[in-house]
Amino acid sequence: MHSLSEKRAREIIEKCNGKQIAVIGDVMLDRFFWGNVSRISPEAPVPVVDIENETYHLGGAANVANNLKSLGVVAILCGVIGNDNSGKNFVEIANNSGISTLGLYEDANRPTTVKTRIIGNSQHIARLDRETREQLPPDGEKFILDTLKSRSELAGIIFEDYNKGTISEKLVTQIIEFAKKNKIPVFVDPKFDNFFAYKGVTVFKPNRKEAQQALGFTLRNDKDIEKAGKMMLERIECENVLLTLGKDGMMLFEPNGEIYSVPTRARRVADVSGAGDTAIATLASAVAGGAKIPEAASLANYASGVVCEEPGIVSITIPNLIKSIVINNK
Repeated sequence: MHSLSEKRAREIIEKCNGKQIAVIGDVMLDRFFWGNVSRISPEAPVPVVDIENETYHLGGAANVANNLKSLGVVAILCGVIGNDNSGKNFVEIANNSGISTLGLYEDANRPTTVKTRIIGNSQHIARLDRETREQLPPDGEKFILDTLKSRSELAGIIFEDYNKGTISEKLVTQIIEFAKKNKIPVFVDPKFDNFFAYKGVTVFKPNRKEAQQALGFTLRNDKDIEKAGKMMLERIECENVLLTLGKDGMMLFEPNGEIYSVPTRARRVADVSGAGDTAIATLASAVAGGAKIPEAASLANYASGVVCEEPGIVSITIPNLIKSIVINNK
């Protein structure tokens, strides 16, 4: 894989500072109840959690925006929220985090997606989801497209799809057409529903599970992985495929036939949650900072390795990213 020095990494990060990158996708509010368990309910064989704390965090596509912000990039978040208290809470947290919410479409006919996690004695006990997966109405799609068109200096567009209804094949086609016309690189973190709709994007970044589900066969070994990468390049007609493989790192497929293996950089894995969000945010930021795709993939791999070493969903920070590169280059 492409070797990335500390000096080169710093150059890329410095150049991406202040660049604007839009994130289009399903935004969520992550709600956590934290408490202790000391007894079982007399009403049913379930633990009783004595709640000590309640916290809220930006989730889904908003976590990608959080990572962009941590890298010094101006994040333009585009998605849908409901006209409810959770939506207001979401906007307040995003604005306080320095993330632009100009691209958030408010739909009075749907709730804001909320994932409520109950944690007892540091263990994840249950999760409660409130959401609808109905497709975004035409007015919402137009709102998002108009938001992008109103930004004169976009350095990148990220699709972050969770199959919650924000992204449709029509919206994908319109945004890619707009991006090509304006020479804006497009990066995709796909899910099953629109997997093959992202024709001609700059980097298509599925994980192993998503690729297996879409292609219909298991990726057991390097031969299977190479077959999958080449199939996606051909069928999606994208410029590059970056297949993330968990503990096995990443595999980058370029249109000229070059294939790069990117070994995992995590020294100790505490939690893989959010690693994909960090990877695509770092990838897009690096390209905005002038990195070639192999360099950007390498930097993204370092970043996702760093966040895997921390419990919970955390954003990459520049000092931790540089520290990881220094340690791995010794």
